[in-house]
Amino acid sequence: MEITGLISALVIGLIVGGLGRLVVPGKQHISMLTTLLVGVAAALLGTFAASVLGVADTSGPDWLEMALQVGLAGVGVTTLARSKSRQFH
Repeated sequence: MEITGLISALVIGLIVGGLGRLVVPGKQHISMLTTLLVGVAAALLGTFAASVLGVADTSGPDWLEMALQVGLAGVGVTTLARSKSRQFH
């Protein structure tokens, strides 16, 4: 992987992770690094799922792929925030 691919994956991961945090109600007590990692993982899994479903390569924006990515990021953020809050209770 080239450095531009790595940088773009990090930027997309940060955007997807941030959107995932926005769709989850309430305050999440996770770091920005965790959000970035969740976003990168959700972007990769969402792209894979969209490819399997056959909706990854469409003309124009891939809205279904983006919805899958943001939804997976929301699930990841919720899961990590809940597991972290249980550690403190």
